Amino acid sequence: MPSRASRALALIAALTLSACATRPTDPAALRAYEETNDKWEPLNRTMFDVDQALDAALIRPVAWTYRKVTPEPVRDGVSNALTNIRSPVVFLNDLLQGQGTRAAITIARFVVNSTLGIGGLFDVAKRMGTPGHGEDFGQTLAVWGVGDGTFLYLPLLGPTSVRDGFGLGVDAFAFDPFSWYSYNPHNNQSVQWYLLGAQLVDAKSSTMATTDELKKSSIDYYAALRSAYRQYRAREIRNGAPAPAGSMPAFDDEEGDPFAPEKPQAPK
Repeated sequence: MPSRASRALALIAALTLSACATRPTDPAALRAYEETNDKWEPLNRTMFDVDQALDAALIRPVAWTYRKVTPEPVRDGVSNALTNIRSPVVFLNDLLQGQGTRAAITIARFVVNSTLGIGGLFDVAKRMGTPGHGEDFGQTLAVWGVGDGTFLYLPLLGPTSVRDGFGLGVDAFAFDPFSWYSYNPHNNQSVQWYLLGAQLVDAKSSTMATTDELKKSSIDYYAALRSAYRQYRAREIRNGAPAPAGSMPAFDDEEGDPFAPEKPQAPK
């Protein structure tokens, strides 16, 4: 799955969308149309094709090379550091959701990992029994009762929705300290672009095998990603709690979840 900061640009891209699918008149087709909540499906599928082309030509070769030449402990350190950098965003969203305990955990992890973990390269807090969690403003809006809106698929940014695109835009431009840093014209404006590139490559590297497997097993890869994204987001909003009775089937933990980092293989 693309990184959260990169997908924040979905806010801008979503505002530029002007095409939408023709609403079907056949009752069965209309029900399917409403269930997918993909009102811009023709345009989304075009953007999906563009994304797949960019992935094949640019993102995948870079991520594949990174995965091959970089030892796993180093890749883990990069992922840990990128997660640690995002702690202020998670902390603010914890507070906005009224989750005081989770906010305290987030700030404690940030302090421990930034010091003992050498800038977040090592997840010392997790080893001490305090695992992390993710939050974003899209989840906060969902907790506040805002619906997700229509589905969107954007090149490089991947699957999202109107609500989540807007929320991630708020995270990137209002909550992220790196955006505050970039507001000063005397600072290095390229920092955010370096960070964005690192997040894209890290996300692709950590999910490549799982998404490849999903692609092989899917008749319609676009529809499979759309369904997987919705289940993934629903589980995030519930903070891992079981799905309500009668809702769509959810992934069992992270098995089959194309947006979850790959788990280390047990020694044979």
